[in-house]
Amino acid sequence: MTQDLKRLNAPKSWPVPRKKNVWVTSPRPGPHGLTRCMPLSVVLRDMLKVADTAAEAKKVLSAKQVLVDGKVVTEEKFPVGIMDVISLTAMGKHYRMLLDDRGKFVLVQVAEDHAKWKLCRIENKTYVSGGRLQLNLHDGRNILVDQDGYATGDVLKIELPTQKVVETYKMTQGNVAMIVSGRNAGQINVVEEKVEERSSSPNLVRFKNGKLTVKDNVFMIGNKTPEVALPEVSVV
Repeated sequence: MTQDLKRLNAPKSWPVPRKKNVWVTSPRPGPHGLTRCMPLSVVLRDMLKVADTAAEAKKVLSAKQVLVDGKVVTEEKFPVGIMDVISLTAMGKHYRMLLDDRGKFVLVQVAEDHAKWKLCRIENKTYVSGGRLQLNLHDGRNILVDQDGYATGDVLKIELPTQKVVETYKMTQGNVAMIVSGRNAGQINVVEEKVEERSSSPNLVRFKNGKLTVKDNVFMIGNKTPEVALPEVSVV
């Protein structure tokens, strides 16, 4: 039984031709959900155009010249999600995975110094043996910290591949966020306020343009101004 997807059923966030072929590679299970990631071989072939076929993409990976978040990756189905940094060492080029204003994945080329860090959202917090606090991040990373000054939904700027925390972006008034899910996925907005619900309903975030979305759809990208280089979208 194949583990691949029919192209017509591929997530709408994937910028791949729908009718060129029947099948497309499916990412292996990992930290990103199916609609929030793409397999690395498809990224190389359909987005970066460094290979014409899946077989050629495998050869590129086997040469150990493709890095994701500063580490060599050779697995064709490796899931690449939002904020992941892809480096092509042979070409000296680096790209960050983001969303465009239509909610589709897009790679934004970045300078080498920008490829040495990424943004990670805190999904939850747990205490481990020894009483230390562990931050569980959106890309499957876990970071131990000595003091708690973090909330779920905060975004950390971390060095790659050391995972050293450089800066924190909180979901507070005036800070900039990207909507990463829902019908407004890919839009860049400025936070007005968090709306804390007293019921079982999810907490909401209201933006300065009047739009409202659930907290889980919001990914902070900077204090007052975007920290990451953005695709061609407008801050509203």
